[in-house]
Amino acid sequence: MLSMVSKTISNRLINYISTPSGNRRLLPQDFHNLELPGKREGSYILEHYKSLGDPLMEMILTAGWDELECHRVFNFLCELSNLPRKVQMVVSSKPGHVVWQKMIEGPTDETSLKGLADAIKLLYDTEAREWTADDVISLVDELSVVPREWLMENNARLLILSGNNICFTFMASKAVNGRAIELARLMVFLALVCEKDLYCMDWAVKMMQKVCKVFGTPGERNNFLQCVENAFAHMVMDMLQAVLSGDRDEEDSSFLNLFHLVNAQANFHKEILYLTMRSNSNTI
Repeated sequence: MLSMVSKTISNRLINYISTPSGNRRLLPQDFHNLELPGKREGSYILEHYKSLGDPLMEMILTAGWDELECHRVFNFLCELSNLPRKVQMVVSSKPGHVVWQKMIEGPTDETSLKGLADAIKLLYDTEAREWTADDVISLVDELSVVPREWLMENNARLLILSGNNICFTFMASKAVNGRAIELARLMVFLALVCEKDLYCMDWAVKMMQKVCKVFGTPGERNNFLQCVENAFAHMVMDMLQAVLSGDRDEEDSSFLNLFHLVNAQANFHKEILYLTMRSNSNTI
């Protein structure tokens, strides 16, 4: 199906078929021999491509057929695989209901988001050039709010898994559009995810340093840094209030969240101090 919607993938498949290894793998011996002993007409070829586990190749090999032949093959495959019913089930079902519900209800783990992050990275691949940076930013933005808004921690985790380029592009877009407060909260959650998932905290600091360069004036940059500090303070107070209220669940998640956030704040500022001291020592 990807070859039908992506010119890049389609071209790569066609180029592969043209190579000797592609010919040997994809084209069965006696492909043009219609009189194969002991085989029902067409069954040998069908079984060969079923064994490959890649029905895309059947579509590509129809290149050069006339329209009537293509329709006959398409109708045969629809009947064989019950394709219309499967398509109707996919279209009428609620997409990603279970996964999206997890993103809304509470923090999730890396495994729940890795597949989605990998798909986003493929769309952003510079070789494909079928999706612009703005397209990917819009996609990530929409994913985290439709049908309901994700927890910010899950949004931050998705950005980290999507890679440096996508994460920076997403954050730089918010900086350019004057969304400093929202960007600051996201920065805090990036630090929190680094702490909880055992990523290097200096990555978060370097990402913030890179984003700071996007702001046009020192005043805008200083305002953003102040917003980051305010976001840390407000989140610590909110989590502390949740702990003091005594409303704890079996896993004592309120206390654990506060524990991780305080450690994240300490390690985040420790990396800033290291960075500052290193830059000062270089100037001496």
